[in-house]
Amino acid sequence: MIAIGSDHGGYDLKMSVIRHLEERGIAYKDYGCYDKSSCDYPVFGHAAAEAVASGECDKGIVICTTGIGISITANKTKGIRCALCSEPVSAKMTRLHNNANMLAMGAALIGPMMANDIVDVFLDTEFSGEERHQRRIDLIEG
Repeated sequence: MIAIGSDHGGYDLKMSVIRHLEERGIAYKDYGCYDKSSCDYPVFGHAAAEAVASGECDKGIVICTTGIGISITANKTKGIRCALCSEPVSAKMTRLHNNANMLAMGAALIGPMMANDIVDVFLDTEFSGEERHQRRIDLIEG
């Protein structure tokens, strides 16, 4: 199950990503926002991150206008490694090397086709499991 959340600036891209997840048959839970009314991204970033950290969801996707604020918010939750990605290579590398469990994207920076490609790579790439990468993740987690 994928946790997904956005603010008003990321709402349209979130809805596009949801349609893509549905086309792929991937289960998700939408943690808001639910329309384009002005709102505060930390509310929805925290909600999605908590769902991943608690194990309710396996991974998460969060979207705001730039992806910056909502990624910072998600990373405040213990156990979350949220990576802001604007292209598929970063999405691949953060899964391979960092075992990132959340993806952040900026709706003002990428379009729906690029977002779908990033989501696919993020969800389809497994952590390498290499000792050096796990050692570094352990250091991040403290």
